[in-house]
Amino acid sequence: MSTTSMHPATSASQNQPPNQPENQSQSPALPYARRRDQLVGSVIDASTTVLAQYDHDIVKFGMGAPAPDMLPAADFARIAAQVFSPENFTYGETKGEPILIEALHDYLAATEQIPPEQQGNRDRLLITSGGMQGLDLGFKLFVTPGDLVACESPTYTNGSATAMSYEAEILEIPVDEEGMQIDVLEEHTKRTGRAPKVVYTVPTFQNPAGVTMSLPRRERLLEFAHRHRSVIIEDNPYGMLRFEGQSLPALSDLSPNDPLIFGVRTFSKFVAPGLRVGWIDVDPEVRELAVNAKQTMDSCAPVPNQHLIARWLIEGGAESHVEVLRKAYRERKIAMSEGLERLFPGEIRATDPDGGFFLWVTFEDESINTEDLMTTALEEGVAYIPGPAFSPAGNFSNALRLCFASAAPDRIDDGLQRLRRAVDRYRAER
Repeated sequence: MSTTSMHPATSASQNQPPNQPENQSQSPALPYARRRDQLVGSVIDASTTVLAQYDHDIVKFGMGAPAPDMLPAADFARIAAQVFSPENFTYGETKGEPILIEALHDYLAATEQIPPEQQGNRDRLLITSGGMQGLDLGFKLFVTPGDLVACESPTYTNGSATAMSYEAEILEIPVDEEGMQIDVLEEHTKRTGRAPKVVYTVPTFQNPAGVTMSLPRRERLLEFAHRHRSVIIEDNPYGMLRFEGQSLPALSDLSPNDPLIFGVRTFSKFVAPGLRVGWIDVDPEVRELAVNAKQTMDSCAPVPNQHLIARWLIEGGAESHVEVLRKAYRERKIAMSEGLERLFPGEIRATDPDGGFFLWVTFEDESINTEDLMTTALEEGVAYIPGPAFSPAGNFSNALRLCFASAAPDRIDDGLQRLRRAVDRYRAER
């Protein structure tokens, strides 16, 4: 899907202060930190602001969020009356509320998401303010300015952007139908004599491509990490949302109690993103450092929300809810795949995931620029995320990401018809 590319963490000009303005009425240049130019933000998150500028109906295939009808809102309303009490509206433990850690561990163990060797060990879990804080903690703990961080290409650029905020140098490794191409990673390391300090991967139902790293590649990545002492940040928001095919073990399942694996998870994709609660699964020594780092961020994740989720887990709400999601997302993925085949015959290539949220669509016509197309698409009433948003180097100009989880099948069909009209208009206007 991509060629290997490098993105430098800094440039020589960053350290040169601008000239002092002659007009003293102007504000003097601010003494920004060197990392200022590495704070690149998120095209994905910024899309919510862009959408707010339009007052007509838009089918939203952009943000990777569950549709409102996929949220257990009725359960939350009922449970809130029980747990939203004064004692739960104060500060909590930085590592997380004990009731949530206990309930989460029990749920993960019951659903075989913790390897047997780690069951009973609650000292590996730390509750975070969403998955993004987990990523921030991982890069904060392991990245020194100038360190090399390898990531998939395309990648979830909120992750690579976090690495860049700590002045990492980004190495993009191409992705195909079996996930990250480990042979390219190995070849680059052999050629340059420089192994990445961190490998960032979304191995299961990858964001944005939807592909899953094969078992042989997972094993090769682990072998690579052990040989070079590279930390693997395993971002796994979608692993439990498999609706077809054979499950594959997480990297942490293949190598239990491995201090080189920094596992990042979140409730955002299978419960509700607005709760802003996630967790990391790491070596207990790493967790103690993560607690210290988190105390400089927010002291604790939202305490009322932690109690809300804990009670929901204890009542058994997660098991039945996840089954509903799997069924619904399978129907929605099929609707989107069939709609693309019907409306864009011979014009595109699209991935065919067995779970998760996303399809990755590439136009065969390389002259189509999905960033330029975006304005026309929004005018026609459909939103997506352009391909270059998923590459620090700005690759994939003729690709885009579509989220099938955020709309019902009939709404998906409507959105794809709007996308068809947008592409036709774009071509005609060119």
